[in-house]
Amino acid sequence: MSTLSSVAVFCGSRFGADPAYEAAAVEVGRTLAERGITLVYGGGRVGLMGAVADAAVAAGGEVVGVIPRSLDEREVAHAGLSELHVVETMHERKAIMAERAQAFLALPGGMGTLEEITEQWTWTQLGIHAKRSAFYDVGGFWQPLSALVYSMVRTGFLTAEHSGLVSFDQDLDALLGRLAEPLPAQTKDYDARP
Repeated sequence: MSTLSSVAVFCGSRFGADPAYEAAAVEVGRTLAERGITLVYGGGRVGLMGAVADAAVAAGGEVVGVIPRSLDEREVAHAGLSELHVVETMHERKAIMAERAQAFLALPGGMGTLEEITEQWTWTQLGIHAKRSAFYDVGGFWQPLSALVYSMVRTGFLTAEHSGLVSFDQDLDALLGRLAEPLPAQTKDYDARP
């Protein structure tokens, strides 16, 4: 098993309805900092984004934020980070986060969170990079998506091998351990019929 040096965390710019979501964000930020793992995230100081960053900063961690100029005012860029990159587009934001992170972790969140983590999973599947993705399944939040992934495999739209590139778990230690594991050699992900 290799050692994680950096993890991109995708999560909500809101806190959500369950206080367990904020508690999990604090746990993630603190745990990454205590393990010497750089937190790479969306750069905001609101919602779960702010909670994970605040916890990492408070624990002495390295925190890299990347925020588009258009969201700078809405998500209110965090002023206390090790690095803050203000970029022009969401594409730049995601590209920098993908470059700076060794793996990707999603906490509860909305459509942006889902889009960001599934893009990274897709990039691994396509061989654009060789990095793992995981969903921190706080209170069963990601269970509907886990069921959908199973359905994709069952119906022939996703191979079992490619479904194994992503993990769902309610245990943060287990997820971080999984994210640190090297990826197996990839096979092509298409059904080539004559």
